[in-house]
Amino acid sequence: MTPAEEVALGCRILAAHGNADLVWGHLSRRDPGGRGLWIKAAGYGMEEITPDRVVRVDHRGRRTAGAGRVHLEHPIHTAIMAARTDVGAVVHSHGESAVAFAATGLPLRPVGHEGTLFWPPDIARFTETGDLIDTPERGEAIAVALGDRNALLLHRHGLVTVGPDVPTAVLTAIFLEKACRTQLTVAAACPGRADDFDPGEARAKRDRCYGPRQLADAWAYLVRSVDADA
Repeated sequence: MTPAEEVALGCRILAAHGNADLVWGHLSRRDPGGRGLWIKAAGYGMEEITPDRVVRVDHRGRRTAGAGRVHLEHPIHTAIMAARTDVGAVVHSHGESAVAFAATGLPLRPVGHEGTLFWPPDIARFTETGDLIDTPERGEAIAVALGDRNALLLHRHGLVTVGPDVPTAVLTAIFLEKACRTQLTVAAACPGRADDFDPGEARAKRDRCYGPRQLADAWAYLVRSVDADA
């Protein structure tokens, strides 16, 4: 599968699982030849992305392949990949639950299985602005806030997830959106409830639920799902 095909597939899966927002949000994949990264083209919904609607950009966000427009928030992707050689793919979306939960400022807890991917410690956050991340400086600030973590909540904005490859970054975004939704549901049903969560149990659960085999099986299911819908 080409990088453009991987990005297109990942975008359609994100759209099917809570990470669509009209034409906004994007997924990128590091170019295997070291020529920058491949990213969803601007102006299309994630569910509309096909390989010809994916562009390659250099480390400054300048389009070097493909015919589409480049998203204004490409610095999220270029800055993270410049700072993290272990990252092969980046997701930024405006999942409704992630936006709402980020605005509360509450710590994210392992209310369900998904929360164990992000706690302990609490998920990384970016609170300097809720505006677009459309400059190199803001992109670098995002990379600093993310650090070596797998995910970041942007206050009044959305989420960022990363992984060594497209499947991991996409699955992490889906799990984060669900973790935020689950905790918001519990908070609405039981205001003020404070459970004591065991860090050791959360780490063990993380390893059992989200090891390489489990993630591979989950990804295969998601691919089958979007193929069936095509």
